[in-house]
Amino acid sequence: MKQATRQTLAKIALFTAALIWGSSFFIVKNTVNILPPNVLLSIRFFLGSMVLTFVFFNRLKKINREYWISGSLIGIFLFLGYCIQTLGLVGTTPGKNAFLTAVYCVIVPFLYWALDRTKPKNDQFLAAFICIVGIGFVSLDANLTMVYGDALTLVSGFCYSFQIVLIAKFAKDKDPIMLTLIQFIVAGVLSWITALIFEPIPSSLPSESVFPLIYLVVVATAGALALQNVGQKHTDPSSAAIILSLEAVFGVLFSIIFYGEQLNFKLFLGFALIFIAILISEGVIKMINYKNT
Repeated sequence: MKQATRQTLAKIALFTAALIWGSSFFIVKNTVNILPPNVLLSIRFFLGSMVLTFVFFNRLKKINREYWISGSLIGIFLFLGYCIQTLGLVGTTPGKNAFLTAVYCVIVPFLYWALDRTKPKNDQFLAAFICIVGIGFVSLDANLTMVYGDALTLVSGFCYSFQIVLIAKFAKDKDPIMLTLIQFIVAGVLSWITALIFEPIPSSLPSESVFPLIYLVVVATAGALALQNVGQKHTDPSSAAIILSLEAVFGVLFSIIFYGEQLNFKLFLGFALIFIAILISEGVIKMINYKNT
């Protein structure tokens, strides 16, 4: 397969993952009203790992010590991102949760700066400032205070930025599906331990949670995370981040249509500023200006 074709398919995979995750915010919001957050996550990750094991059983022989080390590191930040984001979703709306999580796109260049001393471009500093202003419009009330759900969601964005950096570092020479499988196992174990310590364990699954769980496990966990790892294998981190940031747009759209979220001017302005910051950070706005000159 030609490199250009491979890169195009990789970007389609990332776009599909963003669409799926955008559709999952209001489903998770409804489901955490039925199941405790880490119980939900442990089910998602363990069943997701079972799906990948069943479908890709013939690839298991590829897994070695290096896979376990790399996959475990990514899996830790995958767990932290999902856990904190899901806890945050309990205290905020699906649309705000989606957009505040997407700040990882602005964080990634600065994280690279900390790790390998590559200073972000001036545009990325501007993007960070605009993003902070946007976060203020989305999260702060008239008393300039932030609800706990929005604060937790912002922390989850930092965790996802670490996950993206680590995938970029480790996925190039590995089978992305097997790397995803190990991430699921590690994240599932950590979710189950957290649930046992901090949450009540239900004796059975409520019937109304079955179909949402099937969607979250098969499509939004096994399917979408596998697509992310496959897509990032053949896409540079900056391009991957901007495509994945569309998750926020889809999240708001699905939340308005299916969850009944009301979009007032203050929220709209905040969402718009965050999305503009993401586009500036990834060089998209500069590219558009260049093409129009």
